[in-house]
Amino acid sequence: MTSPLAFITGASSGIGQALAQHYFLQGWDLALPARRPAELAAWCRAQGWPEARWRVYGADVAHVDSIVTAGQACLAAQGVPDVVIANAGISVGMDSAVLEDIDVMARTLAVNNTGMAATFHPFIGPMRERGRGALVGVASVAAIRGLPGHGAYCASKAGVVAYCESLRGELRGSGVRVVTIAPGYIDTPLTRANRYAMPFLMPADRFAAQAARAIARGVSYRVIPWQMGVVAKLLRVLPNPLFDALLAGKPRKARAGHTGPQ
Repeated sequence: MTSPLAFITGASSGIGQALAQHYFLQGWDLALPARRPAELAAWCRAQGWPEARWRVYGADVAHVDSIVTAGQACLAAQGVPDVVIANAGISVGMDSAVLEDIDVMARTLAVNNTGMAATFHPFIGPMRERGRGALVGVASVAAIRGLPGHGAYCASKAGVVAYCESLRGELRGSGVRVVTIAPGYIDTPLTRANRYAMPFLMPADRFAAQAARAIARGVSYRVIPWQMGVVAKLLRVLPNPLFDALLAGKPRKARAGHTGPQ
């Protein structure tokens, strides 16, 4: 018997790295695309992981050909994954009144949305032919409502939810499951830069364990931690004037190259 295989983008840090650790410790083999493959490979070796159980592929999720090639290389070298987790993403504040921030939005969508579809692309046919597998899109509770100064990220994560829902319908009956995981605030290098309160902040390893359980169960959509799911639902039904007033004057996500208040 061979070990199950997980293909995970964004495993160089944060949520992706926690997911890689979790799956490895559960006996899975790993396929890990990265923009800096040497650094990720060095990290894997530092964990004491046998090299027969993991492989790193050089790839940039922002470029379709790059991540598709990595997926094809995985198929050739390791076979069809049991789980593909499109986790790679970027989160940068933006101001639409500033022209260069439109480029920030374009790159955010290229990574968080087009990059997700390109990550899944090489595996859909082989998984469908095999009759099983899971394609996992990592969204965010930021998909629920637009946050001031965070338009690119919120739009991209709302797009992740809608895209995965569409793909789930397309693959219905094929045996291939599509799972959407929407993290709340998870303790990672990315969130440590936030300048606002982060309720129900969860350690990355706990998030990874809960996400893996949801993926194994084949749930279609799961917010982690569950408390943020309740908060998200309440925000969704909040009338617009109250929602706008609630966020008025709150600190915003830092724009690219900016660290001061905005």
